[in-house]
Amino acid sequence: MSLVARAPAFVRQQALRSRIAPSRGAHGEYKHMPFKTEQSKPVFGAKVGVFLLAGFLVPAAAASYQLKKAGAGA
Repeated sequence: MSLVARAPAFVRQQALRSRIAPSRGAHGEYKHMPFKTEQSKPVFGAKVGVFLLAGFLVPAAAASYQLKKAGAGA
């Protein structure tokens, strides 16, 4: 039986981790965003703002419509 097989599980895990090379992207510099934002940051900011605003306004408009439909809305 080898030394690795007789070692505790923690030691075996560390031995396996030290042999595995860290993965690196083969496509150049790593970017965490799946789209480009460097060209026009104000436009990107406006798009994000519209997206977030729409996420708030759609439920508010639906609630307002339902209240008016029920006769409770002013």
